[in-house]
Amino acid sequence: MTTPTAASILGQDSEDWRIICDFDGTITPFDVTDALLKRFAHPAWEEVEAEWLAGRITARACMDRQVRLLDAPIHLLDDFLDSVPLTDGFADFAQDCASRGVSCTVVSDGLDYAIRRILSRHGVREMPIIANRLRRMGASAYRLEFPFGKAGCPSGVCKCGVAQALGGKILLIGDGHSDCCLAGISSLVLARQGKELQGHCEREGYPHLTFVDFHDVALRLAEAAHPQSVPAALAAAGTV
Repeated sequence: MTTPTAASILGQDSEDWRIICDFDGTITPFDVTDALLKRFAHPAWEEVEAEWLAGRITARACMDRQVRLLDAPIHLLDDFLDSVPLTDGFADFAQDCASRGVSCTVVSDGLDYAIRRILSRHGVREMPIIANRLRRMGASAYRLEFPFGKAGCPSGVCKCGVAQALGGKILLIGDGHSDCCLAGISSLVLARQGKELQGHCEREGYPHLTFVDFHDVALRLAEAAHPQSVPAALAAAGTV
């Protein structure tokens, strides 16, 4: 059987679609930012996390304070980042999007440096990346900049703002809290099975399909594009 491609799964109007793909927990099997904090940050990062979970600070403030608690030379961060795997099938998915001219952008509330390092090591070098900007401040200290933030948005990267700038029909691939707002304006959501985004879409009634890895993503999109349209396939699957 021929493997579905990004162009074929979105149909003849694939040029009208914009794929926005989350990174932490989506392109990677786990949250890379949290893993860096666990390994290299002062233990106080967990207190900051608890404040965010309790709703006392925004996600942006949480990330800003936590990154300031990192304490490691860049070569140790690099060694760790070089050990991070991709979710099965993503490299092939990225190559297919690139070769067929399908718009796919990594949009993450994580760290741009980590994303670029990991993707490059796995041969994914041309995909656009929108994320918080990590700055080195001396030998082992770091700060964050938020070039894609937006007034009124609690996240470091306003994914809804990015989607509006990209235009077209949005296909969101994600898993967690930072994807939930964007799900409400996306034409279709692929939510990682068992994660926060899936539960949010179910509660809100947003059109969505679930996936485990990116081989599954291709199959889910193939199902959604056949026989006639994404909405028809979703209705047949009982997800809308």
